[in-house]
Amino acid sequence: MYEANENRYNNMSYRRCGKSGMVLPPISLGLWHNFGDVDVLENGKQMLHTAFDNGITHFDLANNYGPPPGSAERNFGKILKDSFLPYRDELIISTKAGYKMWPGPYGDWGSKKYLVSSLDQSLKRMGLEYVDVFYHHRPDPNTPLEETMSTLDLLVKQGKALYVGLSNYGAEETIKASKILNELGTPCLIHQPRYSMFDRWVENGLLDVLGNEGIGAIAFSPLAQGVLTSKYIKGIPEDSRAAKSTGFLQKESVTEVVISKVKKLDAIAQERNQSLAQMAVAWLLKDDRITSVLVGVSSEKQLLDNLGALNNLEFSASELEKIEIILKDQ
Repeated sequence: MYEANENRYNNMSYRRCGKSGMVLPPISLGLWHNFGDVDVLENGKQMLHTAFDNGITHFDLANNYGPPPGSAERNFGKILKDSFLPYRDELIISTKAGYKMWPGPYGDWGSKKYLVSSLDQSLKRMGLEYVDVFYHHRPDPNTPLEETMSTLDLLVKQGKALYVGLSNYGAEETIKASKILNELGTPCLIHQPRYSMFDRWVENGLLDVLGNEGIGAIAFSPLAQGVLTSKYIKGIPEDSRAAKSTGFLQKESVTEVVISKVKKLDAIAQERNQSLAQMAVAWLLKDDRITSVLVGVSSEKQLLDNLGALNNLEFSASELEKIEIILKDQ
């Protein structure tokens, strides 16, 4: 029987999520990969135990995580039942809907029919009465924004979610969605964008919007699907995501220029007594608009390495300048 580390909160500080009463750990655990039916359940359980034992209170899922879709939630539900039910009130559990989940016209995008059905399914898979955060996973160009946002509001008022969030929304879309939610009385708690040293689209307006609107931010893919680790310093490993062209990372995108940048960034990380992954996480957390960084790991060792980023979050002006020069180099 799992018993959590009694000192789990001693070395973790938490960040305020926008203007809300919610705080999150600066590093949260994402279950996008490595928790599906194709993975080893015991390994997932160990990673979740290690995360919570070190003060990580936030676990992030979505309806379609797996593979197959739904299996990450189902497997998380098994682990929750075996290990975490006594600690449920110490956890922030989130899920999302917005991508294709089942066949037909009602299993995708942002209609009221889809969102209500999807969250009901998610709660059953995880064995929960409610989630702490429910996200709309991506904008729907064909459903009125008012319908999607009013559905998020409805699910909170039904007690199926405590807070709501957005993911992959642009700056202007976020402003419009936030206005609707505020008028309904269910403000947007958090936004989950893709953000890393190599993917900085959020800096073109979105981060400013989040700061101005009082919305928290949790960055996913902070290591650019593993490129911002020592794994790619000598090229593309055979067992890597790039070699398999899984997810967002395609082999052709890991060019010689990218590998050159990785090598130069790794040299700066070594001077900081950090791994490249640790520096990449710390680089995101230097901005106080970033509430948390969502890491996806395949082992307890990787998780502990990412947590090591919290030992050195400060950057000198010289370090930031060197990093910018490397990142802008074509």
